[in-house]
Amino acid sequence: MSDTVNAINLKHEEAKNKANQEINRRKDTIKKSRYRLHYHFMAPVGWINDPNGLVQYKGEYHLFYQFYPYDAKWGPMHWGHAKSTDFVHWEHLPVALAPSEDYDSGEVTGYGCFSGSGVVYGEELVLIYTGHVDNKEPMQVQCIATSKNGIQFEKYPQNPVIDVYPEDGSADFRDPKVWSHDGKWFMVVGSHKNGKGKALLYVSNNLKDWAYVGVAAESDGTQGDMWECPDLFPLQDYHVLLVSPMYGKQNEKPFYVIGDMDYEKGVFTQQLARTLDYGYDFYAPQTFEDDKGRRIMIGWMEKWLAKMPSQEHGWAGAMTIPRELILEGSTIVKQKPVTELENLRTNEKHYDSLVVENEWMVNDMDVSTEVMINFDLHETTASLFGIQLRCSADGNERTDIILDAARQEIILDRNKAGVGEKGISKAPFTINDDGTVQIRIFMDTTSLEVFVNDGEQVITNRIFPDEGSKLFKLFSKDGKVCVSRMSSWSLNTVRE
Repeated sequence: MSDTVNAINLKHEEAKNKANQEINRRKDTIKKSRYRLHYHFMAPVGWINDPNGLVQYKGEYHLFYQFYPYDAKWGPMHWGHAKSTDFVHWEHLPVALAPSEDYDSGEVTGYGCFSGSGVVYGEELVLIYTGHVDNKEPMQVQCIATSKNGIQFEKYPQNPVIDVYPEDGSADFRDPKVWSHDGKWFMVVGSHKNGKGKALLYVSNNLKDWAYVGVAAESDGTQGDMWECPDLFPLQDYHVLLVSPMYGKQNEKPFYVIGDMDYEKGVFTQQLARTLDYGYDFYAPQTFEDDKGRRIMIGWMEKWLAKMPSQEHGWAGAMTIPRELILEGSTIVKQKPVTELENLRTNEKHYDSLVVENEWMVNDMDVSTEVMINFDLHETTASLFGIQLRCSADGNERTDIILDAARQEIILDRNKAGVGEKGISKAPFTINDDGTVQIRIFMDTTSLEVFVNDGEQVITNRIFPDEGSKLFKLFSKDGKVCVSRMSSWSLNTVRE
């Protein structure tokens, strides 16, 4: 057994060392890209997608992620790794997982250590992931790797710990999310059957021996025919299920479901489902609970098959800002940017009782900025009003955020936002009891996250305007718009 363990560890270390050498070779060149974000997390080089293994271990936050260091396109998946004490400053660590075994590596191009989660078990940090090899039967299996220091990970010699999908699922059997409840470990795995996406439930006492329980939840027929990255967790008096759905081969907007979890029966009862983020560039979110009792979520800020201008610079993809999830009543999960982000604020500006007819402009707002605006609809007469940001001097390049009070709809139009993908995102909004609508915006070099009414709705999009497009405007159509208060802050850069 010891010879087998040593052989596995040697192969794995060689694969990781090769990846780390590639990172060191290219990282200084990548830093020069004008598209690099200032305060969002990015891989040092190459391709990044799903956040993985979000966990707090020995007082530090750990972020793992799907990673291909050799190209700016998707390739055989590794697990990149970083840690932080404040969700703002991230320290890049050596690659945690690399394809090296017959269950996660092969001669074909489609293989790797696919998405999964992380938990603390005693003194160890344990990663649970999907081993994937195209054209292999089974194609996807569940595996674990352990670390005693949170940096160096060894694959379990008896991997895979789940080596076959159940009759309720299919060969698409991936993205294990693990949590503890009442002294036991539970896992949901994304799959599908008969045109319905499913979250399959397992239970274990030790993270190595897993028993299949059954289908915890499945699509009602309108929620996608494959469920990726399921995440099931308690929130206040309920449980919440996050799902990144596929319809055929197309990935669509993640949604959340509020409901009740019966652990004895292994069934999650759906009560209410809502879209999690209305933007184009939000997928595969994952959550964890920190030692302050906060449920924190991070998502991949990009979209499959999208045009990614940064690829010409040797990298692609980023993570959203971390967001705390708060259940309001039993009907809405609000997403609130973590308070640690406020430490980035500088150059504070406030405006009170603004009345805008047609247009009001701020010259050259920093490309990395947080803005909070309270629109007073009691005093507003305009049919449409909103914000234009990252505008060029001639107005030909801009991103529009439009509010339609009659339809109670917010529209984010990036058709003139630069060289990236085009398109219009729409989300519903409610008018607060005091007649206001609050908009909170996080702008970065090539991203935009818009939070409506304290995170009741969110729109996340990548934009790629020219570096000189910095004008910020308020506008109205067919009347006036009243702003009771507007505050803005430049946000300091944390990138190397």
